[in-house]
Amino acid sequence: MINMQNWLQDMKSAPRKKAMPILSFPCVSLMGITVAELINSPALTAEGMARVAARCDAAAAVSMMDLSVEAEAFGAQIRVSENEVPTVTGALVETPEAAEALAVPPVGAARTGQYIEAIRLACEKITDRPVFAGVIGPFSLAGRLMDVSQAMIYCYDEPEMVHTVMRKTTDFLIAYCKAYQTTGAGGVVIAEPLTGLLSPALAEEFSAPYVRELVAAVQTPDFPVIYHNCGNNTVRMLDAILTAGAAGYHFGNAVDMREVLARMPADVLTMGNIDPAGQFRNGTPESIRRETLALLRDCCPQHPNFVISSGCDIPPASRWENIDAFFEAVAAYYEETARA
Repeated sequence: MINMQNWLQDMKSAPRKKAMPILSFPCVSLMGITVAELINSPALTAEGMARVAARCDAAAAVSMMDLSVEAEAFGAQIRVSENEVPTVTGALVETPEAAEALAVPPVGAARTGQYIEAIRLACEKITDRPVFAGVIGPFSLAGRLMDVSQAMIYCYDEPEMVHTVMRKTTDFLIAYCKAYQTTGAGGVVIAEPLTGLLSPALAEEFSAPYVRELVAAVQTPDFPVIYHNCGNNTVRMLDAILTAGAAGYHFGNAVDMREVLARMPADVLTMGNIDPAGQFRNGTPESIRRETLALLRDCCPQHPNFVISSGCDIPPASRWENIDAFFEAVAAYYEETARA
């Protein structure tokens, strides 16, 4: 069993660190399967995570960031394609009455049970590093239930309706994360990207209190929470984000990592933010190597709490030569600093 307190301390202060990208879906090309096959089989999901761990010297294994899973459990319709991450279609909640009637599903509904089982199997296969489960954040889930674009409008026009849905998504996510605690997972990554599109005031009202509640309910010394937000307003809402009390924070490539780190407490694990689409999916080994080294050189000397990562979930069709180049660049940087 990995001591997560020691792991966190090493991630914040060790002179040589391993990268921790959100890397899972590209396992499909290693296994010769489709995304549709992957997301419907706990055994394939666990095997995919194990294949990635065997190939990549990462600090942790992170599960599939499939942000349709929880919405589907509530009853939302999803679109599944062969080679793309599933997406939610339509809206379940469009009126205050529908919000009141929305039922909180049991943990295990739809594919949530499959993902819990996948993490249990992954923990049996991957024993040299922590395995992190992945869940959506409460506002991002609420947005998928109300329609993402409409959710923004509802924050102004129907705030009580939004709070009703938020109460239900938070209750479900607390139970869902607690189920992951029983699998042997080392922690959970909570993805709250939709909050990054809100104004700081709206983020403080509609996301921050519920994220605080979620983190307080599930985080323990042996089960840290990492909060992810990839919106371009993130820097403006850092004060609210930090009230979550998460053990670590992960930021997307829409923001300048140097600006984020300048405002982060020095003792808080902070991760990001190589462009998943622009570099991992569409870049070249040369371009991703250049970007990775530049970010490490910009951030590591002044900020020991920084760990390099992808800016968000790495797309399924990303090329492995680019992923390999990323890890090679990280290793090269720390070899370079060790010689200095």
